[in-house]
Amino acid sequence: MAFRTTRPLRFGDCDPSGIAYFPSYLNILVGVLEDYFASIGFSWRKLIDDRRIGVPTVRLDLTFIKPGLQGDDLEFVLAVHGVGRSSLDLEHQVSANGHVLWTAKHRVVATSLDTHRSIEWPDDLRAALTSHLETTDAHHPAT
Repeated sequence: MAFRTTRPLRFGDCDPSGIAYFPSYLNILVGVLEDYFASIGFSWRKLIDDRRIGVPTVRLDLTFIKPGLQGDDLEFVLAVHGVGRSSLDLEHQVSANGHVLWTAKHRVVATSLDTHRSIEWPDDLRAALTSHLETTDAHHPAT
């Protein structure tokens, strides 16, 4: 089941012609990821402060289709496509005004904030992530 949210594309996210800077998209995407984790019961504050778990991006493949313009309401759809031992594969689709602006394939990894090494997803977090898989038979070869 995909996570959906909307974010405005603000003046500060755009160049002087009103077209979105791609680094702004990435900053907004991090906020969407943070909101996704909160929606499944694991706020980043809880993960970082209480459990000492980080969720860094290790791979991000973006495809830009159309420009986003200042004032657009960006519609984000985040879908979980694989849960590995320590990795999480996501796909994003970002639209505005009924048109897809960009898509992304995204891998994050659970890490210990004390050792900065990958760790297995804790059982409760794995269960929450797995319950959002787009397909119930998703097999993830990553370690």
